[in-house]
Amino acid sequence: MRLLITGGAGAIGSNAARLALTRGHEVVVLDDLSSGFRDLVPAGVRFVHGSVVDDDSLTMAFDPAPDHVIHAAALFANQNSVEHPQADLSVNGLGLIKVLERCKRAGVRKLLFCSSSCVYGGKALMREDDLDLRPDTPYAITKWLGERYVRYWADQHGLDAVSVRLFNVYGPGERPGRYRNVIPNFIDRALRGEALVITGTGDETRDFTFTDDVVAGLFLALSAATEPGSVINLGAGRATSIRDLADIVNEMTGNAAGVVYAPRRSWDHVPHRLCDPSLARRVFGFSATTELRDGLSRTVDWLRTHRRPPAVA
Repeated sequence: MRLLITGGAGAIGSNAARLALTRGHEVVVLDDLSSGFRDLVPAGVRFVHGSVVDDDSLTMAFDPAPDHVIHAAALFANQNSVEHPQADLSVNGLGLIKVLERCKRAGVRKLLFCSSSCVYGGKALMREDDLDLRPDTPYAITKWLGERYVRYWADQHGLDAVSVRLFNVYGPGERPGRYRNVIPNFIDRALRGEALVITGTGDETRDFTFTDDVVAGLFLALSAATEPGSVINLGAGRATSIRDLADIVNEMTGNAAGVVYAPRRSWDHVPHRLCDPSLARRVFGFSATTELRDGLSRTVDWLRTHRRPPAVA
């Protein structure tokens, strides 16, 4: 199998590339390194440094034509999209359309679009059959838009394409930063002996899903007989409060600085996020098996030595 992973220099894409190599697949990664890191791309992968909105980069990535595509490229993520909505629309909207067009022309057997649980907004029940979605950031809106484009290409062009909604993915491969997720930022501060900053009350909950579980789910979805254009949740189905998360990180790192509280971010209106993974379990046997403490321990170990990318010679 020849696999193309857009956005493959991030945590999800690089781990997917690594698993594909172990299975004997040929792997191409396309990434502009705006939020990914070249050192994460494993040896044995053909790397194309470019953007999904750039036609020349896409031509290189699609030559020769891949059998399967995992589209993980995106302007990441909510805060970034609030500050740069036009760039968000360009990458997450136009970039996806360009990839879908290339897939159709190349005769790609299946495409997986990495959508996000953000499309649900503040809905209490996060199930795929809920059509009353409430995306409330540009990132969430363009992820929902992407799902509609995937459905259109499946219905109108016969492309076997599926959207998978990912829930708060974490694990080795994700570094801290202004636009990054809470877990690497918590661990980074803890390793420096600084108090962890909780924006809100700390009672907010999220469904943290380990990268290895997500990647396993992606490969199950690639090989399963899924309905073209369908949407499937990929999440652990376990809620963890941000306060509990902070306490675990401080305990694991020996950080005695504790936590401090800051006002909730103006765009963050979602108090709780919890995946209903029953459809993925029923369709292709997906189950997130990594317990939070185990996943956090592995992430802490990785970040101790990989918080910053190596210097470019």
